[in-house]
Amino acid sequence: MLKLIGKNGEETTLDQAIWADLCEPTDEEIAQVEKRFEVHLPTRAQLSEIEASSRLRSIKGRLIMSAPLIARHEDIGVLSPTGFLLLPDALVTVRFCQMTAFDQVLEAIEKGDHAVTGQEILVRLLEDIVDRSADRLERVAEELASASHAIFREPEKDSKKHRLGHETRRLRGLMVSVGLASEQMVKVRHAFLAIGRIASFVLDRCEPKIEQALHDRLVSVKHDIESLDEFENSLTGRVGLLIDAATGFISIEQNDVVKVLTVVSVAGVPPVLIAGVYGMNFHNMPELAWPWGYPFAIALMVLSTILPVWWFKYRDWM
Repeated sequence: MLKLIGKNGEETTLDQAIWADLCEPTDEEIAQVEKRFEVHLPTRAQLSEIEASSRLRSIKGRLIMSAPLIARHEDIGVLSPTGFLLLPDALVTVRFCQMTAFDQVLEAIEKGDHAVTGQEILVRLLEDIVDRSADRLERVAEELASASHAIFREPEKDSKKHRLGHETRRLRGLMVSVGLASEQMVKVRHAFLAIGRIASFVLDRCEPKIEQALHDRLVSVKHDIESLDEFENSLTGRVGLLIDAATGFISIEQNDVVKVLTVVSVAGVPPVLIAGVYGMNFHNMPELAWPWGYPFAIALMVLSTILPVWWFKYRDWM
């Protein structure tokens, strides 16, 4: 789909367009734009290249830039390669997914009361993308705060029954949530760092030089990205802490079970030994002739079970 926007935000013809936005373009639309602006539009494969020399190029005063931006696909945030071609008199964008930032900027231009240039449209796009990246990081921070509260909460006193299985499933679910949040952070980081490089590239290479107001806005975009980078680094450390904590708590729960099983096995050895001895039924075993021999053996087995348990309790091993 090809959208052609004029100086006042209205849809216009290809000859008068100052913004040509190609979303999942056809070969015919690509050919039309290439002919009108005398440029070669990069393919999706070219936009996906990660080398800085491939993402940021200047050819005869025309800036060709690309960045992986987050787009919604089947309710999942995915990185989609996006191209920006800043020409002396226009802006051409190439994308392969619907992105809210582009729709919002288009709506703002249509409602505006002054003419815009390709440079201003690019700055607006970068600003909106950075704002959305900040919003995504804030949501991730909230998710991590919720996960942190759930992981480090005090265990419920009435949750002794089936506690191990319940706690393990709960912590495993929290680890999955933290992992998904971490994956979202990686995507956001890829997006805003690429936008930061584009902002620096435009400031250094744009011809003709952009006006001072737009220059200051691009500098502000760079500063915002630097602060977002610091914030993302702090979230990364928090993710590592939460994953380690959840793993540690699962290990503690399992160790508690192992301790219980150890106590049970140790406490069960003496009565089994006593039962084995009295099960031999030797003729000269004096207890066989006692009227109270059977209760004596039972009492001896009970006592031999209680003593190891008491010893573990006394030593605070359980």
